[in-house]
Amino acid sequence: MNVNKTAVPMTKANLHQTRHDIDAEARAELTKLINQQLVDTFDLYSQAKQAHWNVKGIHFLQAHELFDKVAQDIFPFVDTLAERVTTLGGVANGTARQTAAMSRLDAFPEGSGGSKKFISALADRFAHVAKTTRAAIATSEELGDPNTADIFTAVSNQLDESLWFLEAHLQEA
Repeated sequence: MNVNKTAVPMTKANLHQTRHDIDAEARAELTKLINQQLVDTFDLYSQAKQAHWNVKGIHFLQAHELFDKVAQDIFPFVDTLAERVTTLGGVANGTARQTAAMSRLDAFPEGSGGSKKFISALADRFAHVAKTTRAAIATSEELGDPNTADIFTAVSNQLDESLWFLEAHLQEA
């Protein structure tokens, strides 16, 4: 997957004032962590929608509906992650330009494609974001923020379910 190209530097000096009891340095680290997961999750959502719009072939309808489902299932977490950043005193990075610049996901295949090609590409990306989300759970706990860890746990659960749905379409009975 891609390396983070333009991470927004977040320090305790540029956090908004808050009465939050988590230490400012920890909040700065948390906002960087959450922002990274935010852009990766938003990119994942947009890639699922790209597959939804452009899938072709004999299994079109099933894949079209599958891609819409996995996109819609993760979309609410984009808002939840962005709001957690601002709750901690940070600034959420949620524009399309920020997402494109900061996402660690590979670009989605261009053009139209068959369901198997798109399912495989999405499964790779869902697995990657699930892995980094699980790492974010541990980091959030280490930084003393069980609430952010809980958010990441909810995201991880949904990503795992979506990955299961995608992989089930690639497996032979």
